[in-house]
Amino acid sequence: MGSALLPDLGTEIFIPVCAVIGIAFALFQWVLVSQVKLSPVSPSSGSRDSPNKNGYNDYLIEEEEGLNDHNVVLKCAEIQNAISEGATSFLFTEYKYVGIFMVGFAALIFVFLGSVEGFSTKPQPCSYDSQRTCKPALATAAFSTISFLLGAVTSVVSGFLGMKIATYANARTTLEARKGVGKAFIVAFRSGAVMGFLLAANGLVVLFITINVFKIYYGEDWGGLFESITGYGLGGSSMALFGRVGGGIYTKAADVGADLVGKVERNIPEDDPRNPAVIADNVGDNVGDIAGIDHDFTGMLYPLLISSMGIVVCLITTLFATDFFEIKEVTEIEPALKKQLIISTVLMTVGIAIITFISVPATFTIFNFGTQKVVHNWQLFLCVSVGLWAGLIIGFVTEYYTSNAYSPVQDVADSCRTGAATNVIFGLALGYKSVIIPIFAIAVSIYVSFSFAAMYGVAVAALGMLSTIATGLAIDAYGPISDNAGGIAEMAGMSHRVRERTDALDAAGNTTAAIGKGFAIGSAALVSLALFGAFVSRASISKVDVLTPKVFIGLIVGAMLPYWFSAMTMKSVGSAALKMVEEVRRQFNTIPGLMEGTAKPD
Repeated sequence: MGSALLPDLGTEIFIPVCAVIGIAFALFQWVLVSQVKLSPVSPSSGSRDSPNKNGYNDYLIEEEEGLNDHNVVLKCAEIQNAISEGATSFLFTEYKYVGIFMVGFAALIFVFLGSVEGFSTKPQPCSYDSQRTCKPALATAAFSTISFLLGAVTSVVSGFLGMKIATYANARTTLEARKGVGKAFIVAFRSGAVMGFLLAANGLVVLFITINVFKIYYGEDWGGLFESITGYGLGGSSMALFGRVGGGIYTKAADVGADLVGKVERNIPEDDPRNPAVIADNVGDNVGDIAGIDHDFTGMLYPLLISSMGIVVCLITTLFATDFFEIKEVTEIEPALKKQLIISTVLMTVGIAIITFISVPATFTIFNFGTQKVVHNWQLFLCVSVGLWAGLIIGFVTEYYTSNAYSPVQDVADSCRTGAATNVIFGLALGYKSVIIPIFAIAVSIYVSFSFAAMYGVAVAALGMLSTIATGLAIDAYGPISDNAGGIAEMAGMSHRVRERTDALDAAGNTTAAIGKGFAIGSAALVSLALFGAFVSRASISKVDVLTPKVFIGLIVGAMLPYWFSAMTMKSVGSAALKMVEEVRRQFNTIPGLMEGTAKPD
């Protein structure tokens, strides 16, 4: 079977070094963003050629149009503080409920896993080799619970940091838009990169440390070690679900409330500072958008090695957007983001090949539902690569159906000429149509990866799709930052030309947010299949017969769950939006001077 070229010591060094590089790069990008000051310059340094103005000596739109630069900057800082305060308040409120869930679910994990062998503390025969003894079920229960809590805390901290970064950057993006769309794009994208690299590296380093600490106890019990580590992913995913759904309900309720009362009833423009729901909408944008091999240690950490290489590849890819090429026109924004996907995919393919051929033996054995399957390292490379390229295809299709540069969105806009009804019908039809190619891409990934390496192949295909997660998160975070920048420009009373630039950034941001969701959904489909395979294998189920009544019932009930879940979330949005509408109406009716702009909304 041979051995890997990369020694265990090399693995122990490479993974944490890549994580540290990712964190350092994120901090460096944050320093660059922080050079855009949110405090106005002093009158003595306010000349056109002053190098101290806002950190640069660029020519501002305000100077050209005779606007008061001092008031604009102060207003931006005030609005940013309001958004940041609202986002922090929301997250702390949400985390109170999340904390209760975290503790309760951790207790359930311990009870259910511990009761498998009656809370036995005696060693058990290993599932992969009955001649060997492995750690007791109670130990797996305890360590799984710990890893669940670690994953949950990591996810919560990551979400909080991501929100803080987004609210830190939104007003700075607005201020840079006064100088040109290119500078605003760089600030927004660098801020997204801070979040992307910080979160990817943070998750990687915590997982790596957890594996090494657990290994002290488990020793050669690889099955017990990695079974307990699965709790880490469950914890992270659970908390991310709260953040995504809770933040999504929040932002859509605020969005509907702002539009219904502001634009429809009061006939005031979008993001008007007189509308109290506007700040809430910007808060929501941030909190909602912003988840074996033959027992060789290096081979067992193959997924972490791929993720580590992904950080290095994404670092190089980010430089293409912020340093190597400069955006000068509005039309260059979306192509620049598309190049991020292409460059990261091409470079990552090379990175996967390097990692696979130095860390995995030429041939190795995996368990495939009770039988042994021999896999070659080139087959494993293809499994990861097919997931990676399927992700690129999903990204491109998503961009085609959501970008205003292509016919689908243009056709939806054209359908508005006959009213809202035809627009809704046309938009829904287009949405349903957009899933065809991604489904085939996922299907091909499953077939190829399973043929080469069974369920392990499917799992690493999902890993491939998310291997460039740092770039994916950077592009995803870019969306709400740009969206907020447009709202701040409107509320601060900036020139319409600044709003045109931020609108262009926002339009690209909406597309990138959809691309991020496409990657998440595609990888989730692959991961769910891999998890099902792991369950079937662990539960020693020899076959799953769809014609069995219980199995068929499970299928149709499972197919129903997304509709149930969607119904609950949509109803929650409706209920929250109704209360938001009532509150906005109350403020317009009871606060003197609000419509005239002489009083501030609550």
